Amino acid sequence: METVIEEPDAETSVKDLSFSSDEMFLVVNRSSGPSRVWDLKSSEAVANLPREQGEIFGFCRFSTKSDNSQILFVTAMQGDYGKIISWNTTSWTRIGSKKVTRDAISAFSVSPDGTLLAIGTIEGSISVLGSRDMRVVLTVKKAHLGIVTTLAFSQDSRALLSTSFDSTARVTSTESPKSDGISLWSMVLAIILGILVYY
Repeated sequence: METVIEEPDAETSVKDLSFSSDEMFLVVNRSSGPSRVWDLKSSEAVANLPREQGEIFGFCRFSTKSDNSQILFVTAMQGDYGKIISWNTTSWTRIGSKKVTRDAISAFSVSPDGTLLAIGTIEGSISVLGSRDMRVVLTVKKAHLGIVTTLAFSQDSRALLSTSFDSTARVTSTESPKSDGISLWSMVLAIILGILVYY
């Protein structure tokens, strides 16, 4: 086995890393300092992604957009807020940043189709966000009784698996309810009205 990249940094630990889908880049997040991006062909560092205003980087994931270009997402804690930062993978500049939670982010995932992001928190909650505007489309408070440890989307991006430190696993649908379908509340209301009419 050949060593392609070696990072001799004994002072900081690796927190997370991610390969780009085209296998051109590897990004490494450490416990301190910037995120480092490596070119896998040349085995050279091509970018150091700096922190801003006390950010502490956490997870990192590459995602492929509809035009086959790539984007890098990095989670960070800044004060009392958890945020997601997006980076252009050509210029390695920030193109977006948004505070998404007041809890520490303990798990992160990007959907296979690149349209959704998911975060899990130390409080056991999970949230699904749109990758373009980072708006929350779904939140499940206290989805688990303990820290969310793992998040994974299904291959069709329609379901999200979450696991927790409390030894539980949960599958959550990421699909929005259809407006032309019969909602749960409509069914409940119809049953209640039926009971009232009967009696």
